[in-house]
Amino acid sequence: MKSDRSTAFLAVAALILALALPLGAQEAKKSGATATTTQTTAPESQGAARNIAAGQKMEIDGVIVKRAADTLSIRDDHGTDVTVTMTNKTEVKERKSNPFRRSHNYATTQLLRGLSIEVKGRGDNAGTLVADEIKIKENDLKVAQSIESRVTPVEGRLTESETRLGQAESNAQRLSGQVDELSTVANAAKGGAKAAQDTADAAKERAESAHTGIRNTNERITSLDDYDVRTTETVHFKVGSAVLSDEAKAALDKVAEEAKKDKGFVIEVTGFASSDGNEAANRRLSERRADAVIRYLAENHQIPLRRLITPFGFGEKMPVADNKTRDGRVQNRRVEVKILVNRGLTASTDRPAAPTQDQNR
Repeated sequence: MKSDRSTAFLAVAALILALALPLGAQEAKKSGATATTTQTTAPESQGAARNIAAGQKMEIDGVIVKRAADTLSIRDDHGTDVTVTMTNKTEVKERKSNPFRRSHNYATTQLLRGLSIEVKGRGDNAGTLVADEIKIKENDLKVAQSIESRVTPVEGRLTESETRLGQAESNAQRLSGQVDELSTVANAAKGGAKAAQDTADAAKERAESAHTGIRNTNERITSLDDYDVRTTETVHFKVGSAVLSDEAKAALDKVAEEAKKDKGFVIEVTGFASSDGNEAANRRLSERRADAVIRYLAENHQIPLRRLITPFGFGEKMPVADNKTRDGRVQNRRVEVKILVNRGLTASTDRPAAPTQDQNR
């Protein structure tokens, strides 16, 4: 329970951080920093930069707030930013809690914004920390991947919308100025008053049209965090199995092809189980079924991980049929796959959204 609360808190904090980045108001997350040789006191101001002395060994805990090709910026619990440089010798490992199993290795491309990490390394002449080893937690990575899949397409579209909004406001101000100028000309030139008034009226209509465009843009920006269900597909499994059948694979092939037709889509995968067996085992089985679907879409159709929402297994919860009958249990051994399309990015498209689950029932 404590782990679930911590993961939920991390997800909310990281989402606020990622959504605030395009607007320039970054929210620092908690992290820790410990020097193995010499400790320095971090400044009290938020977002202050910190230089690492050349050759100084350092171990820092922090949250990634900025990412480039070979560098990243992390923020500790004092609000201090440290630039970390990665080389071909940098190892990215799992920060595991079980000492009796081997740590997983990760690629540097999996170091996403909002991810809590532990960095060990030495300072260089540029004042950055050259990382020898970076450790992450599996749960933190899943949360960061889920946030990245939602936030990245929204950020790009938001920047474009803000540009168009600024242009529309500039045009509206210019047209409003034309209205005032034309009104002055009409008052001064009595002989051409009617023609000037007609021109002023036309300019006013254009200004109102520009304001309407601004209002529509604002409505689309407001809808950037809302999603419509475009497609829903259900695949079934045998008793106690998480192996995809040929029929299930064919259904997932259609889902992947349908998803690639949309922009700003994400895929939600939820697993379920019948009442065969005990409840805890069925919960784990439903999670394995959801993971099998995610892996198939990623490996066979190259669906980016940022497009895949972290899978979840409900176990025996939310049955669609009576578990007391054989046919009902067959229907409950399933994984539901939904293509969700961002409402703000597709407001101008005329493709109808699929009915929601409540509507289907």
